[in-house]
Amino acid sequence: MRLALLFGSLTLAFALAAWTTQAPRPRPADAPAAAFSAARAMIDIEQIARAPHPVGSPEHTRVRAYLNDRLTQLGLEVSEQAGPLSPAAVKRLERAGGDPAAAGNQAINLVGVLPGKDRRQPAVMLMAHYDTVVGSPGAADDSAGVAAILEAVRAIRARGPAERDLVVLLSDAEELGLDGARVFFGGHPLRDRIGAVVNLEARGGGGRAAMFETGREAGPTVQLFRRAAARADGGTTATSIAAFMYERMPNGTDFTVPKDRGIGGLNLAFIGRPDQYHSANSTPANLDRGAVQHLGSQALEAADALLRAPRLPGKGENLVYADLFGRWTVAHGQGTGWALLALAAALAGLAAWRARRRAGLTAGQVGRGVLDGLWFLTGGVVLLQAARLLAGPMSSRAASPDVYYALLRRLPWMEAGAVLAILALALLLLSGARQARPRVTGGALAVLTAVVLILGGFSPVMLALGLVAVGLSLWPGQEAARTQRSAWGGWLGLIALVFVLACALQGAAPEAALLLVWPVLLAAAAAALAAWIDPGLSRPLGLLPAVVAAVLGGAWLMGLGHFVFLGVGMDMPGALALIALLVLLFARPLAPGARTTRLVLFAAAACLIAGVGLNLSAQLLAPSPAVAETLP
Repeated sequence: MRLALLFGSLTLAFALAAWTTQAPRPRPADAPAAAFSAARAMIDIEQIARAPHPVGSPEHTRVRAYLNDRLTQLGLEVSEQAGPLSPAAVKRLERAGGDPAAAGNQAINLVGVLPGKDRRQPAVMLMAHYDTVVGSPGAADDSAGVAAILEAVRAIRARGPAERDLVVLLSDAEELGLDGARVFFGGHPLRDRIGAVVNLEARGGGGRAAMFETGREAGPTVQLFRRAAARADGGTTATSIAAFMYERMPNGTDFTVPKDRGIGGLNLAFIGRPDQYHSANSTPANLDRGAVQHLGSQALEAADALLRAPRLPGKGENLVYADLFGRWTVAHGQGTGWALLALAAALAGLAAWRARRRAGLTAGQVGRGVLDGLWFLTGGVVLLQAARLLAGPMSSRAASPDVYYALLRRLPWMEAGAVLAILALALLLLSGARQARPRVTGGALAVLTAVVLILGGFSPVMLALGLVAVGLSLWPGQEAARTQRSAWGGWLGLIALVFVLACALQGAAPEAALLLVWPVLLAAAAAALAAWIDPGLSRPLGLLPAVVAAVLGGAWLMGLGHFVFLGVGMDMPGALALIALLVLLFARPLAPGARTTRLVLFAAAACLIAGVGLNLSAQLLAPSPAVAETLP
């Protein structure tokens, strides 16, 4: 029974996660005038992305002339703004095989203005860049963003006059170091009138478009976007975790320039189909129309809401927010996390009290559950890093363009391999096999740690994680732990571990703490309900709260994990171990009995072999491409 509930709930969770990570269906060319249509946007993309158009190329000149005409047709007041390329941009373009001299060592922006009712109010900007890297037609990066803006402007006009001006900036030389955006915000007469920016980008060729960055102190802007995005086709994908992490990464887009000037706004991008990023196969034919629909529909609704608001959102406390299955967005204040943790503690305490009185739960069993969770987390990071190295190149981080682009092409295989590998480790934990053969488990983790340190380069963090994983495998008393397995001990031990981690993260980074706070609250609520229904966890009805939590909570976490892996998986595949640990918060009480141990071990071995095979085959299925140089 438990085995069927375990695999059934995880299968349903995976199916729900797969559904929620799909881009919406593209709208046809005859869609209502006030709606965004990917089919209409594709007409522009096919013209813009006919061929690579880096700065200084004849195609670059043709595309600029085409866009000038399109902005004029849409009724905007159009002008061009030229500014010097930075010395670094000139060198970067020359190294990539471009000709900065042909452009006069200049970036040329296109600026369009759609007047609003009150031209004294701060304006709203829609921004995307029209240049590409050498060698890529750039259908996604960023022809999709440019065409989405053109289609959004058409729809905004169809909805009637707005309260304030709309400024369209089609920037140049973004691929060379954000030079076009710097030229505009460094000296254009309109720069001081911009009150909010919506920037469109891409790092790939498809998938759902995420709102991954805001201005600073952006709570009011997030609230406005949350309401506007509910009207977008496919809803939105947005989380304060992404905004928090991106703020601390060295990456940059055109949005970085106004953000550093204190201007608020939103940054949207899709990052699926990563093999198309800066690639020769980034053509209109290969572009995901659903991604264009999702990107443009969100941009339209966000820009329209800003244009028609009585006043633009001001600065306010950063909120904790995330979408639920891409359809609803929940937001709350940073301090609310502490209240949610207090509620989780109360619910977990109620479950522990009932389990102690009615099922003989002991503190030692909970402690062993905590150690199980620590073993899984540390061992999972080591395992996933080792699996990642099998996909090559043999370095711990994508420290060069060659490595970066090779790993981008292999990312789908790496993700599938990582999921299978961490599933194998989870099955080992749930079956109790690690306690049955501690020396085998510890030896295997020691070998994996050595592989990571030798092939990926020495890392004190990886060494420490490996030592902890090996030490926990060989921890004295494993035989006693195997014979005293407790469903309640394993479940509440995991809840206790994640609760402690959540408290630490809530104190250090409350915007990111929802990753732990929300799951631990759901798990604690499921545990309390299960303890009330069936303290022995022996009947299907008593396990029902865990099953429901595993389906809903597991699906949310799997969907989030997909975007996390697309974003950081090539450098930090171990992030998936944390996501898997959180899924186990719900699946732990569904651990199968001793009679099915051999079947579970066979499944674990099959998953591990398949995961290793996928990572190894990635080198053959996606060989290293020849690509143009881009920003570091």
